[in-house]
Amino acid sequence: MKEIEETVHDMERPEKEENNNSMLEAASLDGLELILGYKFKDKKLLEEAFTHHSYPNKSFSYERLEYVGDAVLNQLFTTEHFFMYPNLAPGPLTCLRAANVDTEKLARVAVKHGLHQFLRHNIPFLEKRIREFSQAIVDYPLHSYGQIKVPKVLADIVESTVGATFIDDNCSTDTVWKVFKNLLEPMIRLETLKSHPRTALNEVCNKAHMEVRFDDKWEECKSINVFVDGQLAGKGTSASKKEIAYNRAAKDALDNIDETILQLQNQEVDTTENN
Repeated sequence: MKEIEETVHDMERPEKEENNNSMLEAASLDGLELILGYKFKDKKLLEEAFTHHSYPNKSFSYERLEYVGDAVLNQLFTTEHFFMYPNLAPGPLTCLRAANVDTEKLARVAVKHGLHQFLRHNIPFLEKRIREFSQAIVDYPLHSYGQIKVPKVLADIVESTVGATFIDDNCSTDTVWKVFKNLLEPMIRLETLKSHPRTALNEVCNKAHMEVRFDDKWEECKSINVFVDGQLAGKGTSASKKEIAYNRAAKDALDNIDETILQLQNQEVDTTENN
């Protein structure tokens, strides 16, 4: 963690907010510390970790702490997985780490523990977006792998809180892991790790020697169709992001792929018999 520590020690602390009305109330700070199970020596760090740059009359935001927290989390998961899976190759280790620190996974942590309730911001419709996200994840207990829209700010405040904790305890990764290990549960482990829907679809079809083609109609009607060997195998829609529609289409195709393969095999049998 030497590089992280050097970066932290080079950081200039922002000037103290002059407007006391914009400070997080002591009760809010106490509530955050209760969730984290950690008492901050420098309460200002915790306040900074929950201040979005859109918040008016502020002299700081969580962005620098988020930057540090992102690096710390990556380092912690790298170490954790390295010793947990001593025979696992770098490729799968990288996939495992990425799944545990990506935007959706960290956003789930924020919602599960109510961290978003302490965020100071001026982001239009954020509460509505968070409610929609909270409802959407019910259908995906561990991870949707790109099938739902995620308010990035939720992941940001988890990373900024990690960064704040790291700095507050003199750059101790041990303290950060002790504080956040339980908060990050359920973690994605090797036995629960899944491939991205589009990756999984390509792998399945390659093994079966079938061609996959995506028909992009998102600009016209917000939908994507997937064809496997010329037959419609799946559909996906999303009014907000094309990438989500692609992922949903791939997942739908995966769910239908066994039936599709069977249909294709039956067609081949019929063709052979007719000949």
